Amino acid sequence: MERVVKYVDYDYMSSRKIINELCEKYPVLQQFSIGKSCAGREIPALKLNESNEYVLFAAAFHGSEHITSNILLLFLEELADAYLHNRALAGINVKKALGPRGIIFVPCVNPDGCEISIRGALGCGRAAGNIYKMCQGDFIHWNANLRGVDINHNFDAGWHELHALERKSGILGPAPTRFGGERPHSEPETQALVNLCKEHNIHHALALHSQGEVIYWSYNGFETKTSKRMAEIMAATSGYALDVPVGLASGGGFKDWFLKEYLRPAFTVEVGNGKNPLPITDAPKIYNDIREMLTISAIM
Repeated sequence: MERVVKYVDYDYMSSRKIINELCEKYPVLQQFSIGKSCAGREIPALKLNESNEYVLFAAAFHGSEHITSNILLLFLEELADAYLHNRALAGINVKKALGPRGIIFVPCVNPDGCEISIRGALGCGRAAGNIYKMCQGDFIHWNANLRGVDINHNFDAGWHELHALERKSGILGPAPTRFGGERPHSEPETQALVNLCKEHNIHHALALHSQGEVIYWSYNGFETKTSKRMAEIMAATSGYALDVPVGLASGGGFKDWFLKEYLRPAFTVEVGNGKNPLPITDAPKIYNDIREMLTISAIM
């Protein structure tokens, strides 16, 4: 297979071009928008197999974790190719295994944050001066959206408790990371993902983050027995460890909200090891390590 997706840190325009090329090459893919970012950038999604039930894969909630967008696009292309040509992926005939189920991919939940981390001041638009002050010129480690809100602290799951922890830690307003906003679901990126889940029947969901090579699968007792079994399979096929987030990493996240809202399995997968942003040269190993896990996650 000659890949459309390469091991590249795609900025917003390059990513949109790649997504268009994927849809041209693989007619089984349908592109649509789930909403717009603070800066008005479309948040694209791709659907494989129109269905009454979907698995959701989402990536790049944090700007400096933009490598996860590349990883998800790599998987999307390989899965679409296997589905279109009725081939095996990781030893699995995915078209047969999926049956009537569909898959929705959101390669970049936070396009503004990724633009800031990848392109620096050029990715900030008119907000460049304000963002420069917040991050003191350290654009590369920017995680939040354009307004300085951490998307994965903005979901309505233990938000008030997390907000209190933020304030106790000295995070009192917009910041490069870990500020959950003035209220749950205040951000358009958060609302876009919430609305996507409300409009589609999502069987289970995976959120790709970096780094740590761990899988978070539980939240405050809302997880199910199925969640634990699925997480164990994911760990066995990736070599990643199962873990439980604590402190400022607990609550406010997409996985937490989905578990609480729907009582269906949801997982945060922290890919790779090192310091964010992970270099794109790590992407081949990361993808090779989790390729089987992602494939099995699509059909479980």
